Amino acid sequence: MIARRTFVRGAEIAAAAAGLSGFDVSQGRAQQVPNSAGTEPPKTKAPANAADCHMHIYDPARFAMPPNPRRAPSNATVTEYRLLQNRIGTTRVVVVQPRNYATDNRVTLDAIAQLAPNARGIAVVTPAVTDAELKAMNAGGIRGIRFSLADPNSRAVSPDMVEPLAKRIADLGWHVQFNVEGEMIDEMAATLRRLPTIMVFDHLAHPPLPAGIEHSSHKIVRELIDRGRAWVKLSGAYSNSRTGPPAYPEATRIAQAFVKAAPERLVWGSDWPHPGLPDNKPDDALLFDLLTEWAPDAATRNRILVQNPETLYGFGKPA
Repeated sequence: MIARRTFVRGAEIAAAAAGLSGFDVSQGRAQQVPNSAGTEPPKTKAPANAADCHMHIYDPARFAMPPNPRRAPSNATVTEYRLLQNRIGTTRVVVVQPRNYATDNRVTLDAIAQLAPNARGIAVVTPAVTDAELKAMNAGGIRGIRFSLADPNSRAVSPDMVEPLAKRIADLGWHVQFNVEGEMIDEMAATLRRLPTIMVFDHLAHPPLPAGIEHSSHKIVRELIDRGRAWVKLSGAYSNSRTGPPAYPEATRIAQAFVKAAPERLVWGSDWPHPGLPDNKPDDALLFDLLTEWAPDAATRNRILVQNPETLYGFGKPA
């Protein structure tokens, strides 16, 4: 007879191996994950087909990064991300092109292929991109382009590129994703109102603190949501809170306002491997559990984690 300890350990190894091969048999379990504090699973059980709609892959051994003053996370490959999926219980994912790779989208396309069929992606391009390249990215699972504009020293794109590129991707059904501070939303308001595509705002749309939802940028985002033009990612609690964990109260107030106003226009994201925090990584289980504070109703959480990502990214349909 196999000793119980030997059997259990063997089962754990088999489960981990199965998870890393893309077949999850042990979601929501204790798991040490690179770039994440803690090891315990969330208290909140992820529903079937829950999506993590904002994360990044860094794989410098296979895809070299161009020089960038922004420090890139290490140990953030697809293999390591699958450990996070096993820990928090999500199975679908949106891979967002990180700033350190500029417009070389190979790392993101490769990650989508590895995580297929449950993966989509967001690319970073400039007006130099060809129509043939855009079509190839679409076939590879890309569903939008990102403008991360807060830091002029590390960004690969600029505000003047938004409108011309939006016009070029409109026929593909893609959206334009923004990682911008609230003040820039104010500055770009006229442009945002006339874009021909859907818009998605990262990390609660970054309204400046302490104003939060009282800031004019929040009102602009709400206007775009009400017109059916925008979505918001419930992500980046730590970048929208001065108080910090475990409650992240400032971010919670912003998130609850969005949930109350338009739960049908929200998706959730981990932001793993948390590139905005070079050190002192957050506890991803705690971040996932914040959803119970932000959206106490289970049906609403299911909508945010499952149905809304299906609408926005086309999960459940051929990539």
